[in-house]
Amino acid sequence: MVQPVELEKQYSPSQWSHRMSADDVIKAHVAVLKSGTEKARAVTQNILDVPYGERDDEKLDVYMPVSSSPDVPLVIYLHGGYWQFLSKEESGFMAVPLTQRGVVVVAVDYSIAPKGHMDLMVSQVRKSLVAVIQQYSHISELYLCGHSAGAHLVAMILSTDWSKYSVSPQIKGAFLVSGIYDLLPILPTYLNNPLKMTKEVAIKNSPIQLVSQLKTFSSGCDIIVAIAQNDSPEFRKQSYDYFKALQAAGLKVTFEDIPDTDHFNIIEQLVDENYYLTQLLLKMMGKS
Repeated sequence: MVQPVELEKQYSPSQWSHRMSADDVIKAHVAVLKSGTEKARAVTQNILDVPYGERDDEKLDVYMPVSSSPDVPLVIYLHGGYWQFLSKEESGFMAVPLTQRGVVVVAVDYSIAPKGHMDLMVSQVRKSLVAVIQQYSHISELYLCGHSAGAHLVAMILSTDWSKYSVSPQIKGAFLVSGIYDLLPILPTYLNNPLKMTKEVAIKNSPIQLVSQLKTFSSGCDIIVAIAQNDSPEFRKQSYDYFKALQAAGLKVTFEDIPDTDHFNIIEQLVDENYYLTQLLLKMMGKS
Protein backbone atom coordinates (compact mmCIF):
# COMPACT_ATOMS: atom_id res chain seq x y z
CA MET A 1 0.00 0.00 0.00
CA VAL A 2 1.49 3.35 -1.06
CA GLN A 3 1.54 5.78 1.88
CA PRO A 4 -0.26 9.18 1.45
CA VAL A 5 2.96 11.23 1.43
CA GLU A 6 4.55 8.94 -1.16
CA LEU A 7 1.31 8.95 -3.18
CA GLU A 8 1.39 12.77 -3.36
CA LYS A 9 4.96 12.58 -4.68
CA GLN A 10 4.08 9.87 -7.20
CA TYR A 11 1.32 12.08 -8.62
CA SER A 12 3.49 15.23 -8.72
CA PRO A 13 5.17 14.92 -12.14
CA SER A 14 7.36 18.00 -11.61
CA GLN A 15 9.20 16.14 -8.79
CA TRP A 16 10.51 13.57 -11.27
CA SER A 17 12.15 15.68 -13.95
CA HIS A 18 15.91 15.24 -14.24
CA ARG A 19 16.29 18.51 -16.15
CA MET A 20 15.42 21.16 -13.55
CA SER A 21 13.67 21.84 -10.25
CA ALA A 22 9.95 21.19 -9.80
CA ASP A 23 8.98 24.89 -9.98
CA ASP A 24 11.27 25.59 -12.92
CA VAL A 25 10.07 22.64 -15.00
CA ILE A 26 6.45 23.84 -14.73
CA LYS A 27 7.38 27.44 -15.62
CA ALA A 28 9.45 26.20 -18.57
CA HIS A 29 6.61 23.93 -19.69
CA VAL A 30 4.10 26.78 -19.82
CA ALA A 31 6.61 29.00 -21.63
CA VAL A 32 7.36 26.37 -24.30
CA LEU A 33 3.68 25.61 -24.94
CA LYS A 34 2.76 29.30 -25.02
CA SER A 35 5.53 30.29 -27.44
CA GLY A 36 4.77 27.28 -29.64
CA THR A 37 1.10 28.28 -29.75
CA GLU A 38 1.97 31.92 -30.53
CA LYS A 39 4.15 30.73 -33.40
CA ALA A 40 1.36 28.49 -34.71
CA ARG A 41 -1.09 31.40 -34.61
CA ALA A 42 1.42 33.56 -36.51
CA VAL A 43 2.28 31.11 -39.31
CA THR A 44 -0.87 29.03 -39.91
CA GLN A 45 -4.34 29.84 -41.14
CA ASN A 46 -6.54 29.63 -38.09
CA ILE A 47 -9.94 30.40 -36.64
CA LEU A 48 -9.85 31.10 -32.91
CA ASP A 49 -12.56 30.96 -30.24
CA VAL A 50 -15.06 28.87 -32.18
CA PRO A 51 -17.92 28.05 -29.76
CA TYR A 52 -18.97 24.42 -29.33
CA GLY A 53 -21.39 25.10 -26.47
CA GLU A 54 -23.03 27.84 -24.44
CA ARG A 55 -20.43 28.30 -21.69
CA ASP A 56 -17.62 30.88 -21.90
CA ASP A 57 -14.91 28.24 -21.97
CA GLU A 58 -16.67 25.93 -24.44
CA LYS A 59 -14.52 27.16 -27.31
CA LEU A 60 -11.94 25.70 -29.64
CA ASP A 61 -9.19 26.92 -31.95
CA VAL A 62 -8.79 25.51 -35.46
CA TYR A 63 -5.40 25.47 -37.21
CA MET A 64 -5.61 24.69 -40.92
CA PRO A 65 -3.17 23.58 -43.61
CA VAL A 66 -2.63 25.89 -46.58
CA SER A 67 -3.49 23.13 -49.05
CA SER A 68 -7.21 22.55 -49.43
CA SER A 69 -7.03 18.86 -50.32
CA PRO A 70 -10.39 17.09 -49.90
CA ASP A 71 -8.61 14.30 -47.99
CA VAL A 72 -7.93 16.18 -44.76
CA PRO A 73 -7.28 14.36 -41.49
CA LEU A 74 -8.12 16.26 -38.31
CA VAL A 75 -6.57 15.83 -34.88
CA ILE A 76 -8.26 17.12 -31.74
CA TYR A 77 -5.82 18.02 -28.97
CA LEU A 78 -6.83 18.04 -25.29
CA HIS A 79 -4.42 19.81 -22.93
CA GLY A 80 -3.07 18.62 -19.60
CA GLY A 81 -2.72 20.57 -16.36
CA TYR A 82 -4.37 18.14 -13.92
CA TRP A 83 -7.89 19.30 -14.91
CA GLN A 84 -7.16 22.64 -13.17
CA PHE A 85 -4.50 24.43 -15.20
CA LEU A 86 -3.65 25.43 -18.80
CA SER A 87 -6.09 26.14 -21.64
CA LYS A 88 -6.32 26.23 -25.43
CA GLU A 89 -4.14 29.37 -25.29
CA GLU A 90 -1.17 27.00 -24.74
CA SER A 91 -2.50 24.14 -26.88
CA GLY A 92 -1.74 25.04 -30.49
CA PHE A 93 2.01 24.32 -30.22
CA MET A 94 1.85 21.09 -32.26
CA ALA A 95 0.00 22.73 -35.16
CA VAL A 96 3.04 23.87 -37.17
CA PRO A 97 4.55 20.46 -38.09
CA LEU A 98 1.09 18.93 -38.58
CA THR A 99 -0.52 21.67 -40.70
CA GLN A 100 2.60 21.65 -42.90
CA ARG A 101 1.71 18.03 -43.71
CA GLY A 102 -1.92 18.79 -44.52
CA VAL A 103 -3.48 18.03 -41.12
CA VAL A 104 -6.11 20.19 -39.37
CA VAL A 105 -5.40 20.67 -35.64
CA VAL A 106 -8.17 21.60 -33.19
CA ALA A 107 -7.26 22.72 -29.64
CA VAL A 108 -10.16 22.42 -27.20
CA ASP A 109 -10.94 24.37 -24.03
CA TYR A 110 -12.93 22.87 -21.18
CA SER A 111 -14.01 24.16 -17.74
CA ILE A 112 -11.04 23.43 -15.49
CA ALA A 113 -11.49 23.07 -11.71
CA PRO A 114 -12.62 24.56 -9.44
CA LYS A 115 -15.03 26.14 -11.95
CA GLY A 116 -15.56 22.82 -13.66
CA HIS A 117 -15.98 19.35 -12.18
CA MET A 118 -15.03 15.97 -13.65
CA ASP A 119 -18.45 15.03 -15.04
CA LEU A 120 -18.72 18.42 -16.73
CA MET A 121 -15.24 18.23 -18.31
CA VAL A 122 -15.92 14.78 -19.71
CA SER A 123 -19.27 15.87 -21.15
CA GLN A 124 -17.64 19.00 -22.64
CA VAL A 125 -14.89 17.18 -24.52
CA ARG A 126 -17.46 14.72 -25.89
CA LYS A 127 -19.61 17.65 -26.97
CA SER A 128 -16.60 19.33 -28.63
CA LEU A 129 -16.03 16.21 -30.73
CA VAL A 130 -19.67 16.20 -31.88
CA ALA A 131 -19.42 19.91 -32.80
CA VAL A 132 -16.22 19.34 -34.80
CA ILE A 133 -17.80 16.49 -36.75
CA GLN A 134 -20.91 18.53 -37.52
CA GLN A 135 -18.97 21.66 -38.45
CA TYR A 136 -16.23 20.01 -40.52
CA SER A 137 -18.09 17.38 -42.50
CA HIS A 138 -15.36 17.28 -45.19
CA ILE A 139 -12.82 15.81 -42.75
CA SER A 140 -11.65 12.44 -44.02
CA GLU A 141 -10.33 10.98 -40.76
CA LEU A 142 -10.58 11.92 -37.09
CA TYR A 143 -7.76 11.50 -34.55
CA LEU A 144 -7.42 12.38 -30.87
CA CYS A 145 -4.35 13.42 -28.91
CA GLY A 146 -4.10 14.27 -25.23
CA HIS A 147 -1.41 14.85 -22.65
CA SER A 148 -1.68 14.00 -18.93
CA ALA A 149 -5.23 15.03 -17.86
CA GLY A 150 -5.92 15.47 -21.58
CA ALA A 151 -4.94 11.82 -22.20
CA HIS A 152 -7.48 10.84 -19.53
CA LEU A 153 -10.14 12.90 -21.33
CA VAL A 154 -9.25 11.34 -24.70
CA ALA A 155 -9.64 7.89 -23.11
CA MET A 156 -13.05 9.00 -21.79
CA ILE A 157 -14.06 10.07 -25.32
CA LEU A 158 -13.06 6.61 -26.56
CA SER A 159 -15.29 5.11 -23.84
CA THR A 160 -18.37 7.10 -24.93
CA ASP A 161 -21.66 5.36 -25.66
CA TRP A 162 -22.39 7.24 -28.89
CA SER A 163 -25.93 5.86 -29.13
CA LYS A 164 -26.85 8.74 -26.79
CA TYR A 165 -25.51 11.32 -29.25
CA SER A 166 -26.51 12.64 -32.66
CA VAL A 167 -23.34 11.29 -34.29
CA SER A 168 -21.39 8.05 -34.30
CA PRO A 169 -17.81 9.18 -34.89
CA GLN A 170 -15.32 6.93 -36.62
CA ILE A 171 -12.21 7.74 -34.61
CA LYS A 172 -9.25 6.38 -36.57
CA GLY A 173 -6.54 6.91 -33.98
CA ALA A 174 -5.85 8.06 -30.44
CA PHE A 175 -2.58 9.26 -29.00
CA LEU A 176 -2.47 9.07 -25.19
CA VAL A 177 0.63 10.73 -23.70
CA SER A 178 1.57 10.37 -20.01
CA GLY A 179 -2.04 10.00 -18.90
CA ILE A 180 -4.01 8.93 -15.82
CA TYR A 181 -6.52 6.16 -16.41
CA ASP A 182 -7.55 5.29 -12.84
CA LEU A 183 -8.72 8.24 -10.73
CA LEU A 184 -9.13 6.34 -7.45
CA PRO A 185 -5.48 6.74 -6.28
CA ILE A 186 -5.66 10.54 -6.49
CA LEU A 187 -8.77 10.84 -4.28
CA PRO A 188 -6.77 11.20 -1.01
CA THR A 189 -4.17 13.55 -2.54
CA TYR A 190 -4.02 17.35 -2.84
CA LEU A 191 -4.97 16.99 -6.51
CA ASN A 192 -8.53 16.24 -5.52
CA ASN A 193 -8.91 19.43 -3.45
CA PRO A 194 -10.14 21.56 -6.37
CA LEU A 195 -11.83 18.60 -8.10
CA LYS A 196 -13.79 17.41 -5.04
CA MET A 197 -14.38 13.98 -6.61
CA THR A 198 -16.28 11.35 -4.68
CA LYS A 199 -15.38 7.68 -5.05
CA GLU A 200 -18.45 7.23 -7.27
CA VAL A 201 -17.39 10.07 -9.60
CA ALA A 202 -13.81 8.72 -9.75
CA ILE A 203 -14.95 5.21 -10.69
CA LYS A 204 -17.42 6.48 -13.30
CA ASN A 205 -14.68 8.60 -14.93
CA SER A 206 -11.82 6.09 -14.80
CA PRO A 207 -11.05 4.75 -18.30
CA ILE A 208 -9.57 1.55 -16.84
CA GLN A 209 -13.11 0.73 -15.61
CA LEU A 210 -14.65 1.33 -19.05
CA VAL A 211 -12.55 -0.84 -21.36
CA SER A 212 -15.48 -3.11 -22.24
CA GLN A 213 -17.45 -0.08 -23.45
CA LEU A 214 -14.49 1.14 -25.45
CA LYS A 215 -14.27 -2.23 -27.20
CA THR A 216 -17.75 -1.70 -28.66
CA PHE A 217 -17.25 1.81 -29.98
CA SER A 218 -13.53 2.06 -30.80
CA SER A 219 -12.71 -1.30 -32.34
CA GLY A 220 -11.37 0.30 -35.53
CA CYS A 221 -9.22 2.79 -33.65
CA ASP A 222 -5.42 2.66 -33.61
CA ILE A 223 -4.37 3.53 -30.03
CA ILE A 224 -0.90 4.54 -28.88
CA VAL A 225 -0.21 4.73 -25.14
CA ALA A 226 3.02 6.71 -24.61
CA ILE A 227 4.90 7.33 -21.37
CA ALA A 228 8.07 9.26 -20.48
CA GLN A 229 11.12 7.43 -19.18
CA ASN A 230 11.24 9.90 -16.28
CA ASP A 231 7.56 9.88 -15.42
CA SER A 232 6.97 8.62 -11.87
CA PRO A 233 6.64 4.86 -11.27
CA GLU A 234 2.93 5.34 -10.54
CA PHE A 235 2.33 7.25 -13.80
CA ARG A 236 4.27 4.59 -15.68
CA LYS A 237 2.23 1.84 -14.02
CA GLN A 238 -1.05 3.59 -14.92
CA SER A 239 -0.08 3.74 -18.60
CA TYR A 240 1.15 0.16 -18.72
CA ASP A 241 -1.93 -1.18 -16.90
CA TYR A 242 -4.24 0.67 -19.29
CA PHE A 243 -2.28 -0.59 -22.29
CA LYS A 244 -2.51 -4.19 -21.03
CA ALA A 245 -6.27 -3.81 -20.41
CA LEU A 246 -6.82 -2.52 -23.96
CA GLN A 247 -4.65 -5.28 -25.34
CA ALA A 248 -6.56 -7.94 -23.37
CA ALA A 249 -9.81 -6.54 -24.79
CA GLY A 250 -8.48 -7.19 -28.31
CA LEU A 251 -8.03 -3.54 -29.25
CA LYS A 252 -5.35 -2.32 -31.63
CA VAL A 253 -2.91 -0.73 -29.19
CA THR A 254 0.84 -0.16 -28.89
CA PHE A 255 2.92 0.99 -25.91
CA GLU A 256 5.67 3.57 -26.41
CA ASP A 257 8.24 4.18 -23.67
CA ILE A 258 10.04 7.36 -24.74
CA PRO A 259 13.69 7.55 -23.59
CA ASP A 260 15.27 10.75 -22.26
CA THR A 261 11.94 12.45 -21.63
CA ASP A 262 10.01 13.57 -18.57
CA HIS A 263 6.31 14.29 -18.07
CA PHE A 264 6.68 17.70 -19.71
CA ASN A 265 9.13 17.52 -22.61
CA ILE A 266 7.52 14.31 -23.88
CA ILE A 267 4.72 16.54 -25.22
CA GLU A 268 6.64 19.83 -25.64
CA GLN A 269 8.77 18.29 -28.38
CA LEU A 270 5.76 17.89 -30.68
CA VAL A 271 6.76 21.33 -31.98
CA ASP A 272 9.55 19.47 -33.81
CA GLU A 273 8.69 17.69 -37.04
CA ASN A 274 11.58 15.24 -36.53
CA TYR A 275 10.69 14.26 -32.95
CA TYR A 276 9.85 10.57 -32.61
CA LEU A 277 6.26 11.11 -31.40
CA THR A 278 5.56 13.71 -34.10
CA GLN A 279 6.70 11.21 -36.68
CA LEU A 280 4.57 8.51 -35.06
CA LEU A 281 1.51 10.77 -35.13
CA LEU A 282 2.10 11.66 -38.80
CA LYS A 283 2.60 7.98 -39.63
CA MET A 284 -0.68 7.10 -37.90
CA MET A 285 -2.39 9.62 -40.18
CA GLY A 286 -0.58 8.41 -43.29
CA LYS A 287 1.33 11.70 -43.55
CA SER A 288 4.91 10.71 -42.70
